[in-house]
Amino acid sequence: MKHDHILIIRFSSLGDIAMTVPVVYSLARQYPDVRITMLSRPFARQLFENLAPNVNFMEADLKLEYHGIKGLNTLYRRLVAKQFTHIADLHNVLRSEYLRMRFNLGRYRVEHINKNRKGRRRLTSRNNKQLVQQPTAIQNYLDVFERLGFPIHLEFKSIFDEGKGNLMQLPPIFDTKNDDEQWIGIAPFAAHQGKIYPPEKMLEVIRLLAADYPKARFLLFGRGPKEEETFLSWCHELPQCVNVSLYAETLKDELILMSHLDVMLSMDSANMHLASLTGTPVISVWGATHPFAGFMGYNQSPDNAIQEDLSCRPCSIYGNKPCLRGDYACLNGIQPETILQKVKTVLNK
Repeated sequence: MKHDHILIIRFSSLGDIAMTVPVVYSLARQYPDVRITMLSRPFARQLFENLAPNVNFMEADLKLEYHGIKGLNTLYRRLVAKQFTHIADLHNVLRSEYLRMRFNLGRYRVEHINKNRKGRRRLTSRNNKQLVQQPTAIQNYLDVFERLGFPIHLEFKSIFDEGKGNLMQLPPIFDTKNDDEQWIGIAPFAAHQGKIYPPEKMLEVIRLLAADYPKARFLLFGRGPKEEETFLSWCHELPQCVNVSLYAETLKDELILMSHLDVMLSMDSANMHLASLTGTPVISVWGATHPFAGFMGYNQSPDNAIQEDLSCRPCSIYGNKPCLRGDYACLNGIQPETILQKVKTVLNK
């Protein structure tokens, strides 16, 4: 008898892949006899290793080994050898559509995600905007598995189950958190300008927090030349700041650290989703994008989303479009004191 074996396809960015974790975790726990293989980009491996005994990870480098039609055909032949019975396309882009088409020609149960494009267009329309909550990305994922015959009840709390990551696995700078300390994560950057709170204003937020919480440590998350330059300046001014990328070598290291934060302050970015996977409360700052598009962090409170009420918002689902006004008022209009009060509210709980 052939046992059920589900192939889950999701490439894309780290944040999008992170949102699949609660769903895959719950699927694995509720169907322990079903084999599950997550097909994704190499950097996502650490999110799924040790997630559940019946979950395996398969990486696909679409820029090198599996580039173009020839590469996808090679990847398809490798996948067929795994003897899958069900295919869940959680991405629904040209590459996954091509793989899906190949599987549809065989004896497979194949389903794909509905991206609710019409609703999203109405949400971001310049005229006759309809500010209506769209189905969340996680709900869209759940719908795929229900159509495949695997209804799921979400039971995910943290990638570390009921506890937290082991700080002893990190460099000595992080090995101890004192009872009277607040660890505040700051992730001030995102992929697009329409999602980035002005760095000079974010620095003012940190100054205000440092004055109110002199024993706090501000752990700065983000990697890249722009982040490195900005964090160097902030750490020079405020010794309470720590550039996490200088000490945390892997994604797993960052997740361990996030699990010990009292709060994460983030943009609509991957770090919002990563912190959510550790059960940490996240205060998120939204500019061109909007939580109504369905990309709020898993299990995060809408009350912790900071945003300006502007008639042009949201103008983009992903934040990659130029500002219609030219001034990014959606971000520049948010005062540091507003963020300060929201952080203090969470810390005081």
